[in-house]
Amino acid sequence: MIAGFNLKTLKFSIFFLISFLGYAQNDSIPFKVDPLFDFNKPETLGLPVAKNKETITIFSPHKNANKYNHGVVLFPFKNMLYAQWQSSSIDEDGPDTQIFYAQSKNGKNWSKPIALTSIYENGIKTSGGWWSDGETLIAYICVWPNADENVKEGYTEYRTSINGTAWTSPKKVKNKEGQPVLGIIEQDIHKLPNGRIITAFHMQPGLIVTPFFTDDPLGVLGWTAGTMKNLPSDKNMSRELEPSWFYRKKDSAVVMIFRDQQSTFKKLASVSFDNGNTWATPQIVDTPDSRAKQSAGNLPDGTAFMVNNPSGNKNRFPLVITLSKDGFLFDKAYLLRSGKKSDLQPLRFKGKYKRIGYSYPKSVIWNNYLYVSYATNKEDVELTRIPIRNLEY
Repeated sequence: MIAGFNLKTLKFSIFFLISFLGYAQNDSIPFKVDPLFDFNKPETLGLPVAKNKETITIFSPHKNANKYNHGVVLFPFKNMLYAQWQSSSIDEDGPDTQIFYAQSKNGKNWSKPIALTSIYENGIKTSGGWWSDGETLIAYICVWPNADENVKEGYTEYRTSINGTAWTSPKKVKNKEGQPVLGIIEQDIHKLPNGRIITAFHMQPGLIVTPFFTDDPLGVLGWTAGTMKNLPSDKNMSRELEPSWFYRKKDSAVVMIFRDQQSTFKKLASVSFDNGNTWATPQIVDTPDSRAKQSAGNLPDGTAFMVNNPSGNKNRFPLVITLSKDGFLFDKAYLLRSGKKSDLQPLRFKGKYKRIGYSYPKSVIWNNYLYVSYATNKEDVELTRIPIRNLEY
């Protein structure tokens, strides 16, 4: 036996080397998705319906109400479920855009919309999502000052509440140096098993997506940029946009998925093995997408999930959840909402950038359900919930 070295150490070293080489060789494949989708059936993709799913309307506009509603995000706080969204009278990002929210004790019956922001005279403010340490609710606000139309950019504020009714004045989200984070937050914020919070900001100049993390339980201070090399793109907007992420217990990996602004109509994905400090260069994953926001996460048993519109084109229907037992192979998919007329209500009011379908899904787990929120036709604020037992392997 060589001093300080033995056969057990040698075996471990060989195993580590093989594992490392395996990761290096498969760096272009963060995960795989089985060919689950039948594109000859565009309304349903030939998928089975998720058992015991329910669809619930949070807000539906009448002719005298705001007819554009989008960016719906749910979050549980002190035995209530909260929904946040942006809203305007007619058009997407109209000058009268505000953020509204509603509350529910059971996920089915919702309060009337409550204004979280007033109309912003120097630009617009849109929904940034939620976070909480259990005692204080954080509402993120995306601020888009008026600027050159060719360079869209902004920053993130937050308001706090201990009862979901009374709110503090807005403050800017801060980085580890105590300075404002000059970027738009992504609404999908999750926590690692060790308590670290991870999401992404779309950073100035323009909108350059960057993974961020913080160890501040409230998620308002100490945000730190992870290191990730973006793919080549237009100088004012990264190719990767609007990510979400899931966790792989087997190798402690954080897997972040993005929309691909280059219109491959597939997902991009990046992996971090060090709690979000460093990230692999994003790679295309061979699974269909609609070039829109999606949501991802984990069920309580560790099952990874992705929710999106896997149409393979610009259609934002159907709405589908795809599942993986280990986060390496996604091999199950269920229909949440279809493109059939019996399921997808008609677009009732015209407006700039409005379109049929289920736009920008986001998800949260609450009281043994997985809740998926979205804007139907960019006018109805809706959710679909599924008992978690019907999604487990």
